[in-house]
Amino acid sequence: MNNGYTKEIRERILSFEEGTVFIMSDFADITDTTTIRQSLSRLVKSGTIQRILNGVFVKPKYSNLLGEYVETSPESVANALARSYHWTIAPCGNTALNLLGLSTQVTAVWSYISDGPYKVYEWDSTKLEFKHRTNKEITGLSYMTILVIQALKTLGQSNVTPEVIQILKDKLTDEDKQTCLKEAKESTDWIYSTLSIAFKDEKSK
Repeated sequence: MNNGYTKEIRERILSFEEGTVFIMSDFADITDTTTIRQSLSRLVKSGTIQRILNGVFVKPKYSNLLGEYVETSPESVANALARSYHWTIAPCGNTALNLLGLSTQVTAVWSYISDGPYKVYEWDSTKLEFKHRTNKEITGLSYMTILVIQALKTLGQSNVTPEVIQILKDKLTDEDKQTCLKEAKESTDWIYSTLSIAFKDEKSK
């Protein structure tokens, strides 16, 4: 093994913030895949990093307050997997509701729609699920637009209350709102109508 490459990879990892999730291709500019894999395995053994899933690693974050390592963010792992496989993903179901502050219920499964295949990943007590959707539902839309659409689909038209609208208005930036209005035109009629009413003040900006 080339210790020079291992040192260079280690130095890059040390520059990451604690809790950063990364994949092997993040070091593709340094050396070949085999050497990267060997170097990362060595760093796992030394305790510098932790392996979450095959090809997915984290620079662990330690909490002095809790006196233990902080659990790895499932969303960070989902995004790392999406980068690794070149998928476009977005949270759906209760995961979307949680991320938008529309639900405080702890989700047992972190669910995402994806233009990749159906996949399930598990580590420790965490479960990630990727549900295949057609490109029409994902491709070309911003992350926030997909997130909002999926959250509204999960709630259903009858459950979109004034409180829900207010949370969305508070959560999204003016730019997010304008983007949603432009991109959601191809969505279900009631969803586009809901967003048009919610963000009507943004149309003129």
